[in-house]
Amino acid sequence: MIDGLVAGRLMGDASRRVDKAGRTYIVARALARNRADEEFIVNVIAFDEAPGAALLALADGDALTLAGALTPKVWTDKQGVARPSLDMIATRVLSVREA
Repeated sequence: MIDGLVAGRLMGDASRRVDKAGRTYIVARALARNRADEEFIVNVIAFDEAPGAALLALADGDALTLAGALTPKVWTDKQGVARPSLDMIATRVLSVREA
């Protein structure tokens, strides 16, 4: 994995999930852009309480910065075009809203 820092906007609202062992975690999606103005979807998961609470405090479209472990991926859209995406295990979430 790659340690990364990603700035972007939340896509939709974050949601709380529960695994088979009863532990909770938070999932969210963010949209980030690079210098060439290309969009990247970042699939975010937070296992720790602080980043999870920060994600849940945000609303669709809110700006945020995420720090954590990144895994690059590729997905294919409906037109058959390969698009980049990132999976992130968030350890820190920074935004203008307080958790």
